[in-house]
Amino acid sequence: MYKRVVLKLSGESIGEKPNNVGISEHSLKEVADEIKNAVEQTKVQLGIVIGAGNILRGKDVNFIERTTADYMGMLATVINSLALQSMLESLGLITRVMSAIEIPRVAEPYIRRRAIRHLEKGRIVIFAGGTGNPYFTTDTTAALRAIEINAEVLLKATQVDGVYSDDPKKNPNAQKYTHLTFIEAINKNLRIMDTTAFSLCMENKLPVKVFDLYKKGNLLKVLQGEDVGTTIV
Repeated sequence: MYKRVVLKLSGESIGEKPNNVGISEHSLKEVADEIKNAVEQTKVQLGIVIGAGNILRGKDVNFIERTTADYMGMLATVINSLALQSMLESLGLITRVMSAIEIPRVAEPYIRRRAIRHLEKGRIVIFAGGTGNPYFTTDTTAALRAIEINAEVLLKATQVDGVYSDDPKKNPNAQKYTHLTFIEAINKNLRIMDTTAFSLCMENKLPVKVFDLYKKGNLLKVLQGEDVGTTIV
């Protein structure tokens, strides 16, 4: 069983179905319920990084200068973080949003030692605002924060039950991997995360666990050490 982890969520996980845009009360509640159940049963110290694909990804906005677009995306992660915080707290969980972009009226500034102290006190910490720099994804943010707070594993929540040799929704013959090394994943060009994030995990020996967030109870199973999804070491 893990003691301290970072969970990477996509912005789409809290979006309105079927296009996963905006913020859906139903989707947000589903994610929050999974987190509440897992945290209360395992007492794990949990950090969360959530993306902004449901609102705006800087790299996808080609009519706005990239640096500006990336900052807009970082601000969108703050919006999602506040929404997740509100839902988690409505379920009785104590949370803190810590932003790499200082917005003191809505979030604490990210300070590593303070983040660790929050975790030690049993608070869920949501890391917002990306790394605070353009040209870095929230995957990289999740890897960086996990390393900084000495997390034991980075949990990457997706819509499929692990890593496959091809898109299982398009190719029924796609092979699922239960265990991979970082080198195998690179050689097979599996694109689990962006290259910077993957390199950070590999260089710092941070395991990555890819699993299906949408299957009820999966997060709890992962935290309890069950063989769910795909493990990259």
